[in-house]
Amino acid sequence: MPKLPPRAKALTATAALLTAALTACGDSGSDKGAGRAPADQKLSWKDCPAPSAAEGGGDAPSPLPGGAEWQCATMKAPRDWDEPGGDTLDIALIRAAARDKDRRIGSLVFNFGGPGGSGVTSLPAFGSDYAKLRTRYDLVSFDPRGVGRSEAVECEDDKDLDAYYQQDATPDDAAERTELIDNVKKFNGACEKNSKKVLPHVRTTDAARDMDLMRQVLGDDKLHYFGISYGTELGGVYAHLFPGKVGRAVFDAVVDPTQTPEQGSLGQAKGFQLALDNFAEDCASKEEDCPVGDSEQDVKDRIARLLKNLDSKPLPGLPPRELTQTAATNGIAQALYSQDFWPYLTQGLEDAYDGDGRILMVLSDAMNGRNEDGSYSNIQAANVAINCADDKPRYTPDDVEAKLPEFREASPLFGDYLAWGMVNCTDWAVDGAADRPDVSARGAAPVLVIGNTGDPATPYEGARKMVDALGKGVGVELTYKGQGHGAYDSKNSCVRGAVDGYLLEGRVPKKGTVCA
Repeated sequence: MPKLPPRAKALTATAALLTAALTACGDSGSDKGAGRAPADQKLSWKDCPAPSAAEGGGDAPSPLPGGAEWQCATMKAPRDWDEPGGDTLDIALIRAAARDKDRRIGSLVFNFGGPGGSGVTSLPAFGSDYAKLRTRYDLVSFDPRGVGRSEAVECEDDKDLDAYYQQDATPDDAAERTELIDNVKKFNGACEKNSKKVLPHVRTTDAARDMDLMRQVLGDDKLHYFGISYGTELGGVYAHLFPGKVGRAVFDAVVDPTQTPEQGSLGQAKGFQLALDNFAEDCASKEEDCPVGDSEQDVKDRIARLLKNLDSKPLPGLPPRELTQTAATNGIAQALYSQDFWPYLTQGLEDAYDGDGRILMVLSDAMNGRNEDGSYSNIQAANVAINCADDKPRYTPDDVEAKLPEFREASPLFGDYLAWGMVNCTDWAVDGAADRPDVSARGAAPVLVIGNTGDPATPYEGARKMVDALGKGVGVELTYKGQGHGAYDSKNSCVRGAVDGYLLEGRVPKKGTVCA
């Protein structure tokens, strides 16, 4: 799944929630006391409870095909990795045991992105997509620290979040600019007030160290890993810190590790514009009439007019909320994450032109982690907290104003939105760690790095940058000529064959392999 606002690295896990919502159109796990988090701790696997409010709520995960049950456990990790003998926090885990016990390789750990996505809810949601991998692996995922059941970051309450996501995120004058900055300060202040103890300890390096502890607790000599979107950055940081412990690893929908937050936001503006162009071209090329425009350019022009009108005249949405310009832009971006969502976008735009903003608002709610009952998961709160702890640069409103022409050139539709998202860390309570992550991993085992030419959130060029940054002999690039965020879940047989062959049999694909 972009962070709109702030800078996105993708929120893949919202896809299942979105589909369910459109069809229908516990505790934090913290250990406050001191204690050690030894590598030989024993996990107590039990039936999984229903997801917590921070994980998004809902029902306990359904059994897998054949009746296999999901199991959940809790791992203790040091709150502060610089003081490993001090306080601990709990990391929530989920697994489905391998089917072929005699040929079992070990555990395959997933991170589905965000940052801020709950792996404990995402893995069951997408479990059927990885059924073949379960022949030889225990499928394992987790809520990273600050997420879901792993001491969730808490910021504003549900009522305040409704207002926050309805605000004008693309100010046109000084008064609107002041209001936006004041709202960001208010949100950030709530995060500090409600989550002060955990905010300094949610960096990606902390999560990577948690994964190495997880590897040991799960009993594996190497970490076999499947990272998607932000999960590729986490995997790269792990490979840098523990190159000798990298097993068979796949990075899909790859974050460019060489970019600053500004460069990443600009790259996303280009990526989402490309995805919008592809959507418009696809609609206009169909034999039947495109209901949202007579040509590719007409589709884009009508969307631009809609958003301009919404700036002053919102449409009826999901009562009592209205579809604002911000919510509509957010909803359009959400729909561009997958070609499967394009029919929803078409219907949502058609309805909006007729004065009905409900579908675009449902799409926006899916991006923001809002449930039908009005409650929010903590996906966006964690998203902001992790990125602000990671990213050292702090951008002022004047910085944004200076960069607006470049962002608008990259994307007339998304440029302003992504540019103004850069102010979200300006008044954050914790200093950012670095300009960009270090993923150099000399000596690590091969990492299969997959780039999708039509990916809006993590543009294709990032795959090559990741391969180069990992170092000679580590990254192996595979290109998928497709649409949407990520490649494996597209069900393309070439991509799946390459990934399954590497993870299950150790066959490294030929460098430069192209799947179409």
